[in-house]
Amino acid sequence: MSSAAPRPADQDHLWSVDEHLEDILATVRPLEPIELQLLDAQGCVLVEDVTVAVSLPPFDNSSMDGYAVRVADVAGASEEFPAVLDVVGDVAAGQAELLHVGPGQAARIMTGAPLPPGAETVVPVEWTDGGLGEGPVTGMRARALAPEGAEGHVHVYRPAEARAHVRAQGSDVRAGDRALDAGTVLGPPQIALLAAIGRGTVRVRPRPRVVVMSTGSELVQPDEGLGTGQIYDSNSFALTAAARDAGAIAYRVGAVADDAETLRSTIEDQLVRADLMVTTGGVSVGAYDVVKEALTSVGDEDEPGSGIDFRKLAMQPGKPQGFGTIGPDHTPLLALPGNPVSSYVSFELFVRPAIRALMGLDDLHRPRTRATLAADKALSSPKGRRQFLRGSHSDGTVVPVGGAGSHLVAALAQADALIVVPEDVESLEPGTEVEVVLLG
Repeated sequence: MSSAAPRPADQDHLWSVDEHLEDILATVRPLEPIELQLLDAQGCVLVEDVTVAVSLPPFDNSSMDGYAVRVADVAGASEEFPAVLDVVGDVAAGQAELLHVGPGQAARIMTGAPLPPGAETVVPVEWTDGGLGEGPVTGMRARALAPEGAEGHVHVYRPAEARAHVRAQGSDVRAGDRALDAGTVLGPPQIALLAAIGRGTVRVRPRPRVVVMSTGSELVQPDEGLGTGQIYDSNSFALTAAARDAGAIAYRVGAVADDAETLRSTIEDQLVRADLMVTTGGVSVGAYDVVKEALTSVGDEDEPGSGIDFRKLAMQPGKPQGFGTIGPDHTPLLALPGNPVSSYVSFELFVRPAIRALMGLDDLHRPRTRATLAADKALSSPKGRRQFLRGSHSDGTVVPVGGAGSHLVAALAQADALIVVPEDVESLEPGTEVEVVLLG
């Protein structure tokens, strides 16, 4: 889960974004692998190569509903001079005992059914009269309605080459081939392949369990009435959704009031189901910033090597941050600012990579690109801070969305990118090429 505790900080040190992220990733370690049933492994990362035990398809089978025949018996067939063959029975998918197709014979065959001995090719039913003697048909009658269709004669109006409409054994993958590489994230197609080759379980790194809690006595749950000075809790919903989007199993805890002892108790209760904890709010320098109050010294005596370090980062938004480990298992905890934009930007920069590191992924970060800034006027940025502005990205152009305020939730909802303004840049003119973090 985690290695050594994070680096102790000089309280006067202004951390860079890269230093803070480096410290987090040096502490977080991939979760231990476990064996899971296929559907439980969705979204998880394989820790070993998977080799094909059974070829796909495991036998030659028909790709069409039609008739299994010998090539010579339908050579030269036409509507004017059809080949007339004896129908010896049906071959259905899953049928154990197969008919033998001899000279002048045909067997009705269904899609996916094994090619019977003696047959060399498949003639689609649309190339025949379906045994009805009334010219070309568009399909077979259901056996339950017309069992006599599997007997008598069939007229074939077109020739077929050898192995036409036949899926060859091993044409998808062969026994001994590598089906999936270690490091593959298991989505629906990968799970389908595992099931198709007979694997009911796989060894993976599990999806991390992330507990998200917001703090603040002013926070009210959606659908409840607002009192004087109260606001709805949006951070815990945003970050829980973001954690799930990153691949985690996320649990949202209702807002915790501004009381240090209550917060400590809630965190201790939640540790049992957490591989990573995320708090939002209470990390600045106010008199009611209880996360900082509650966790500054937690674990120092009872759990040597653990504890939360609160820092100032050279970034905007998101200057106040906290990071460390807590509890007997040294569970990583990231304490994010409480302003909605600050907490979300901090999540994208720091929490998302931590989640993906726990999963054992190599690709930890959102994709980045270069884009041309389209703005009505120059954008200002504080000197010495790396600024992350919300933007809308399209066709190599990025447009700022909303202002620089860290409370602008509506603007955040319209953004699909972050515009990165380096620490040494104080003004960006329209038309400037900028770095962009793509959020979706």
